[in-house]
Amino acid sequence: MMTSEKLANIIRGRGYKLTPQRRAVLRVIARSRDHLTPGAIYERVRKEHPGIGLVTVYRMLELLADLNLTCRVHTEDGCRSYLMRRPSGHHHHIMCTSCGRVVDFTKCDLSELQQRVSEKSGFKIEGHLLQFNGLCQECREKTGAGGPFRTGKVW
Repeated sequence: MMTSEKLANIIRGRGYKLTPQRRAVLRVIARSRDHLTPGAIYERVRKEHPGIGLVTVYRMLELLADLNLTCRVHTEDGCRSYLMRRPSGHHHHIMCTSCGRVVDFTKCDLSELQQRVSEKSGFKIEGHLLQFNGLCQECREKTGAGGPFRTGKVW
């Protein structure tokens, strides 16, 4: 498990400064088990640092993403949410388009597809993002869509 202190050591080791506000952003993300929007992170950090600016939160989130320490979920309206990358490694997301709930899944063997795309495009593929969007079981039940659905946090 990545703690905020381990993250701080990685960031300092890469030559970045850690202000008290940046440390607070790290603590919020490291403690969360859910994907958080920048606004939610900002509100949590403001409790400890009332003078923090939203720009500071965005800059820290971009730094964490650039260092591959967080994973981003992209919503249909262009917003993003963030979760600390887990040591378990590669995973993808299923996001409810109604309530915004995000579920992680790990079973993803795209190696054949990746090879074909690489050969046809001439690209050396270094990674991929996969996200499915749909309605979670609770939202489907509320709308009467029903049907079978496998529940659980990680598949």
